[in-house]
This record gives sequence, structure tokens and C-alpha cells, in this order.
Amino acid sequence: QVQVVESGGGLVQAGGSLRLSCVASGIVLGLHNMGWYRQAPGKQRELVAEISSGGSTNYAESVKGRTTISRDNAKNTMYLQMNSLKPEDTAEYYCRVVEGGRSYWGQGTQVTVSS
Repeated sequence: QVQVVESGGGLVQAGGSLRLSCVASGIVLGLHNMGWYRQAPGKQRELVAEISSGGSTNYAESVKGRTTISRDNAKNTMYLQMNSLKPEDTAEYYCRVVEGGRSYWGQGTQVTVSS
């Protein structure tokens, strides 16, 4: 059974940094495309960053230059390093792993950025 668990969220002041982690079991992350998404209250879930099985990355314009997605295959973990955080980055952050035509999502981790 595949499980995906996010961690690392919290309350941070504007300009601060956080590193989110996504640990998976039951699936080898390095073999699949993965991504970080976020959903703010009253808004649709949106892509933050994604990384392919081959290591290619893609970022939303709103976070480009401030955010880095990476993975550690040995730890079966994906990361999202977020710097220069802004209040508009406040949201629940979710990890997604794509296996064929199926997506696995975690329960989310809350990021709150105070001004």
C-alpha cells in the first residue's frame, strides 16, 4: 500500500524559509514524476513545483527563483525548499506522486507566513 506523508510546515515570518519533506512508502519515488501543490482557503489547488523521474523541474511563476524542488532517492524523500516566503504563500501544501494513470496524495502540511 502506497503512503505519502508531508512534514515541515509551520508558522514563519515573511522573508523566512521552510523546507518541506515528502516521505513515501510502498513506492519508489525516483521512478515517478512528483510534485508539490498548495491550496489556500477559498482557492483551487495549484501546482507549486514538479520534478520528473529524469530530474527535470518546473516551477510556478509565483515561486520561481525562491523555491527549489529536489529528491533524495536513498531516503525515498522529496523536498521543497522555500525561501523569501511571502504572506501569499500561506496554504496547505500537498505532495503528489504519479504512477501510471494514478496519483497518490499526502494529507498536507500547513504553511503560514505572517507579515
